[in-house]
Amino acid sequence: MAEEQTAFDFGDVVQAITEKLIRRHPHVFGDERSQTPEAVKGLWERIKAQEKAARKKDAKPDGALAGVPIALPALTRALKLQEKASRVGFDWNDPRAVLRKIREEADEIEDALDGAAADNAEAAAEVGDLLFAAVNLARHLRADPEAILRQTNQKFERRFAAIESALAAKSKAPQDATLAEMDALWDEAKRAE
Repeated sequence: MAEEQTAFDFGDVVQAITEKLIRRHPHVFGDERSQTPEAVKGLWERIKAQEKAARKKDAKPDGALAGVPIALPALTRALKLQEKASRVGFDWNDPRAVLRKIREEADEIEDALDGAAADNAEAAAEVGDLLFAAVNLARHLRADPEAILRQTNQKFERRFAAIESALAAKSKAPQDATLAEMDALWDEAKRAE
């Protein structure tokens, strides 16, 4: 994926690992001749401290949102970013204000879909804003967005299975049913819960 985005390729990874190994092990690959394990460990710790100091010198100053890992699931990362922004006062004090923002984002999606060029990329970007706002509402309701989305996924799977089961009882598959028929079966499954 990184190669497709021209970020780096396998050769770059091999080169970075090789350079790191050589840099951190001069007693193996260089002129350093530390004989004892303690001396090697001390050398390794000095090298790591130098690397850390160099990274810190080159790093951007820490802002209010610093430290939120990029590797987190997107919903969880959005939640953590919002929590950090809230700590410095960038937050609504009422969940209804967040709900208004959600409506605003939904309107912006509709505007993008209705635009002269019906810009799907713009609409998709607005969906991202809508999801971010929905995470914010979950946070205001003290709900974990990952957990509630998992619950909703399970609910969807359960109800869709009920549709498939009801259709199978009529010797039909979902692709053989109309949307109206499946919608009615959905409503039945919803009432049965």
